[in-house]
Amino acid sequence: MKLLVALAALAFFAVQDSPVYTPGNGVSLPKVIRQVRAEYTNEARENRIEGVVMLDAVVLSDGTVGNVAVAESLDTTYGLDANAVKAMKQWQFEPGMKDGKAVAVQIHVQIKYTLK
Repeated sequence: MKLLVALAALAFFAVQDSPVYTPGNGVSLPKVIRQVRAEYTNEARENRIEGVVMLDAVVLSDGTVGNVAVAESLDTTYGLDANAVKAMKQWQFEPGMKDGKAVAVQIHVQIKYTLK
């Protein structure tokens, strides 16, 4: 068990120490492989909240999503911002590349909430 905890800590710090690039200047933009739709909460639907949540996310070199932050909020009261972050963390990407190697890349994502 101690070994597992030590390996998890090592993996966490290794990710934190690796540089995060922005697209351009030889760094390619990650490509979406699997996109998970953010869910409406019942409360947000009842209050007819529509709009966009802007997220800043880091796509790691293995194509998973690391840190996600809300750059522009739509709703902190009824859970739409939180659901956007939750969905974003489930996306999968073909990672961005720099000099032929997969690297962590900062991206900006717009999550739209529209009532039908």
